Amino acid sequence: MTIVAPKLTLERKLLGECDLIISLDEVGRGALAGPVAVGAAVMDAAGARRRVPEGLRDSKLVTEKRRPDVAARAAAWVQASAVGWASAAEVDEVGIMRALGLAASRAVLGVVAQGASVENALVLLDGNHDYLSAVHPGPLQVRPVIKADRDCASVSAASVIAKVARDSLMVELHGGHPEYQWDRNKGYASAEHREAIRASGLSPYHRASWAITDAPTLF
Repeated sequence: MTIVAPKLTLERKLLGECDLIISLDEVGRGALAGPVAVGAAVMDAAGARRRVPEGLRDSKLVTEKRRPDVAARAAAWVQASAVGWASAAEVDEVGIMRALGLAASRAVLGVVAQGASVENALVLLDGNHDYLSAVHPGPLQVRPVIKADRDCASVSAASVIAKVARDSLMVELHGGHPEYQWDRNKGYASAEHREAIRASGLSPYHRASWAITDAPTLF
């Protein structure tokens, strides 16, 4: 199967209507443990004329070994980038969609702290649902685009930046809870992960509100 590289076609078109694009993509929505993360990548008209970094793809299409290098080149290519987080406890408290909104809002605030202005910016959000506007403290112009992480290079950048950041965090958390093998499964529902939950119960980093197994919690 031929994998087509993402392009800047949509970004260049949209930058005729706005000053800045803040591209967002989420990672970890379906995991059993760990936070959800949303990457933000900022693109302006000058940046959209630069060549897309070699190997940049949606994070799911980049091998784990290559992702850190691709993420570093993506971060150097865009004008600013950030990762916003919502914890497993927040997922339990407010639900996954609102937690995604919290993480996305924090990612936007992260690039604003680096100098990005939302005054005449368009937020390009991967997917078909705007989970950001209801949560963010100020008005934003948000455009959801299905498969933007595959087709739009700036969203691919946000995707791989977020993926590498979340994977690194899960490897760190693995040190305190090695039985769940988060260094390998990154909190997703592998057979080994589910078996460890049945044997050891849930950690504080698990999404306890989810019907993970019939295992008791540890807290």
